[in-house]
Amino acid sequence: MYTSIVVGTDGSETAAKAVTHAATLAALTGAHLHVAMVAPRIPVLVAPDMVVASNEWGEASEQSTRLGLEGAAAIAAEVGAETTTHALSGDPSDALLSLCEAVDADLLVVGNRGMQGARRFLLGSVSSRCAHHAGCSVLIVQTT
Repeated sequence: MYTSIVVGTDGSETAAKAVTHAATLAALTGAHLHVAMVAPRIPVLVAPDMVVASNEWGEASEQSTRLGLEGAAAIAAEVGAETTTHALSGDPSDALLSLCEAVDADLLVVGNRGMQGARRFLLGSVSSRCAHHAGCSVLIVQTT
């Protein structure tokens, strides 16, 4: 049924539900699970003729991503899914869609919760954008 499944996580409890769902599907179907996390964006201070990004924030972002991926891989291991982790950057939906193409995914699994408020209104939700633009099937897991 599936040979390659991609799941996105942000390291949150709700995302862990999507990872669990994807890992269970992968284990049941013998698919390879690709767990992806997009590094949190580095805040940038902009002043006239100057852009500054904090090295400390970059290190914290890398550590957060590594820990999020390790946690998701542990969830997948518990149910017996063969897993590869991917630390990505950029827009989360674009990064997930690109990964799906790169690994020839049959299924993309995302949670239904993420961005809230004005940011969601301006940028749209990751699950919605993925559902509309993926070249494979998309499963949106109810995580609330």
